[in-house]
Amino acid sequence: MTLGKVREILKAQVLCGEENLNRKISIVGATDLMSDALCLLEEGALLLTGLITIQVVRTAEMLDLVGVVFVRGKIPPKDVIDLARKSNLPLLSTKYPMYEACGLLYTAGFKGKKVDVDS
Repeated sequence: MTLGKVREILKAQVLCGEENLNRKISIVGATDLMSDALCLLEEGALLLTGLITIQVVRTAEMLDLVGVVFVRGKIPPKDVIDLARKSNLPLLSTKYPMYEACGLLYTAGFKGKKVDVDS
């Protein structure tokens, strides 16, 4: 599945990186804590977040994420979008809240990181 499919499902606006919507997504994760993103996500993942600070782009760079989707219609400041553009990191924004956005992506077949819930 690709970022283009995410845009379609979430009726998302592309803030930057339109040319990278064909990137394939390995897993999807959602958090507002970048420390959780560092623990839960991996290269090729997509991050959903309500946090619109520069730390989101820095974390995405460190993890080599496919892109970031801001939920609840949030749009980051210009300096955040400029850094993402410079880093070749696609940014999208959806009006869906995080819970619904995750549900829509899960229903469409996107998966999260496997965890052992029996332990």
